[in-house]
Amino acid sequence: MKILVIGSGGREHAIVWKIRKDNPDAGLFAVPGNGGICDDAECLQGNANSPEQTAGIVLDKKIDLTVVGPEVPLAAGISDVFRQKGMKVFGPVKKGAMLESSKCFAKDFMKRNKIPTADFTVSYSFEECMKILGNRKFPCVIKFDGLAAGKGVQVSMDMEEARDFVTGIYKDKIFGAENQKVVIEDCLSGTEMSYLAFTDTKTFLPMVPAKDHKRVFDGDRGPNTGGMGCYSPSDTFNSGMEKTIREDIVLPTLKGLQKENIDYRGVLYFGIMLTEKGPRLLEYNVRFGDPETQVILPRMESSLTDIMEAVIEGSLEKADVRWSEKKSVCVILASGGYPGEYKTGIEIKGLAEIKDTDVTIFHAGTKKENGRVVTAGGRVLGITSLGDDIEKAAGNAYRAAEKIEFEGKHYRKDICPGRKD
Repeated sequence: MKILVIGSGGREHAIVWKIRKDNPDAGLFAVPGNGGICDDAECLQGNANSPEQTAGIVLDKKIDLTVVGPEVPLAAGISDVFRQKGMKVFGPVKKGAMLESSKCFAKDFMKRNKIPTADFTVSYSFEECMKILGNRKFPCVIKFDGLAAGKGVQVSMDMEEARDFVTGIYKDKIFGAENQKVVIEDCLSGTEMSYLAFTDTKTFLPMVPAKDHKRVFDGDRGPNTGGMGCYSPSDTFNSGMEKTIREDIVLPTLKGLQKENIDYRGVLYFGIMLTEKGPRLLEYNVRFGDPETQVILPRMESSLTDIMEAVIEGSLEKADVRWSEKKSVCVILASGGYPGEYKTGIEIKGLAEIKDTDVTIFHAGTKKENGRVVTAGGRVLGITSLGDDIEKAAGNAYRAAEKIEFEGKHYRKDICPGRKD
């Protein structure tokens, strides 16, 4: 079997790693891949965001199954193009991807389908946005409508912060000039968690829950990032809470997809805030989370490929997924300056010194250059460890993180509760 994974981050490395673990003899390819993926798959040149170009690669290499990692190709309609050509692809069609590619579409979908979420208002101009903010209490949440690599959301504590962010969107065009829509919503308080599920629209199979840390500095301070670390399971999760999430959020979402004729086959990510009044949906993502994937897949005992094929074939109700009782922690090593400006091309040392069999290094922003592994992005590596308890897993991950060196390296020291060295 030949499998293509689209993407170049830590999420995609974790997917490649899991597929290779389940299928040692598979022909595995990646577009474009990274400095770690190339050890498990043949990395091919190509524009991962071009559906037609990727389809050409699939035909040329006689690929049997394509797995789409990032949201941008999904928003560009890669699954629509592949299905029209009779190619197997794991990932929702363009209309389904709008649950992530348009915050306005997602919030309206939640409202139509009575899914509990924060009250919101949509703005279409700078002037309208400022007028809405002038009548709102702070803190409030401001969301750019389109894709922004995890940086399009700000919790504004006062009008000055809000004005600066809105000015960046409307006047400085930090996320591009075309999209003029912004969502302004109430700021919910509580504990965030990530709940991911496989779905073929008719059925869903939940994954183990995870807790992500998006802020760049310890204590959840500083600007939002794509994610600075993660652990699984979430320490706030229990069976009663899962029942509520399923009944109030997941099942109404599936019914909404069916009612609106959205044929959704892939992963659906629910970003949830656990409030005093119960779980509230913050956002959808339409693919595996990053770095959630790096802690979820190492706990998966079933074949990922088998589950994905069941999703594509619409037979998920017959599938079964098994999970390890072990806990997992992922610590992200980032470039100096991230999520702002940072240098690339810096040699990474110490990778060969990681001998712990419970530790896996997932490459994100890396590439191989003249026989060396060098930095090539803001989030560079994800150090993931398994352990019988969360404290042991965290200790393993942090000891490995300390052994790896590159100029400007920084990482959070508080990724999981009760950490012990």
